[in-house]
Amino acid sequence: MVEPRFREIYFQFYKETYKPSVLDRKTKELIAIAASLAARCQGCLEGHIKKAMKFGASREEISESIAIAIGVNAAAIVDLSDIAADNLNLKLY
Repeated sequence: MVEPRFREIYFQFYKETYKPSVLDRKTKELIAIAASLAARCQGCLEGHIKKAMKFGASREEISESIAIAIGVNAAAIVDLSDIAADNLNLKLY
């Protein structure tokens, strides 16, 4: 449980990040979809998919955002596997 004062700070920050700025709202929601996947936040993912569609994102744009998140996460696993191999003195490649 988050204390009410911290919850309010979070909500203020959240509202601020979604105000009109350099990035349009659709782009922000596509980024949020990828970030939600990385954070493993199911509720976030579902909410941002709905919002992205509301702000004009196509299914293809959402799918591409998801593919980018998969690629970044796969790269992280490859990098970490290299570290694990180094720790085990394995030279498999």
